[in-house]
Amino acid sequence: GGRAILLQLAHPAIARAIAEHSDFDADPSRRLRRTLAYVYAQTYGTDAQRAAAVAAVDRAHAGVVGGVGAGGAGAGVGFGAGGADIPYSADDPELQLWVAATLYDSALDAYERVYGPLPDEVADQIYRDYAVLGTALRMHPELWPADRRAFRAYFDGVVAGLSVSAEARAQARRLLFPARGAPWMKAAAPLGRLVTAGLLPASIRQEFGMRWSPRLQRRFDRWMAVIRVVYPRLPAGLRHWPRDRSLAEVARMA
Repeated sequence: GGRAILLQLAHPAIARAIAEHSDFDADPSRRLRRTLAYVYAQTYGTDAQRAAAVAAVDRAHAGVVGGVGAGGAGAGVGFGAGGADIPYSADDPELQLWVAATLYDSALDAYERVYGPLPDEVADQIYRDYAVLGTALRMHPELWPADRRAFRAYFDGVVAGLSVSAEARAQARRLLFPARGAPWMKAAAPLGRLVTAGLLPASIRQEFGMRWSPRLQRRFDRWMAVIRVVYPRLPAGLRHWPRDRSLAEVARMA
């Protein structure tokens, strides 16, 4: 979750939109819950739950527009120095493509670190299915790169062009060092910072000014080794609790 959110914040248009329209730092866990609810509804939910999740996102995105001309045109591909002149719109298909891409890439990265690489046929099917996270909103299906190789070229190209603004760094600090929010989130913050930094592409980690060293890399590697042993052996009910909790919340909305 931290990796995906920071990759989104690294995009100047998204960072500007969050700065002007979101209070996620007041309750960082709420953004995580909302994102999980949308993801699980699209992948596991009923038609009614999927529709309810989309409606909730549409309500949250209503009026999230600003920058030059307040039209958001081209926000999804515009880089450069952060500032009020950056156009953005929450309904911009290019921005929704990037958000969906960060969720897919972060989930795949985490899964393969724990379970190992997926068979090609399964990986291809999962990749195609992940397009729904964008297409359920405003993203045109043809925007989703045609295959995993095309996705890698797209993703690496965007990462190479990102320049993290001071505004985004301040938002990231509030996320990683929560002053408010659920007690469990505060208690888990030190481990969350280590894992988030370790999972991020090195260039983005540096852009955010996150310190890293061989000692921190070894600590990260040890934690990942523990997770690889422990997580697959947890009871299924515990591993699937976030999904079940999210779907129950969406069911109430539906």
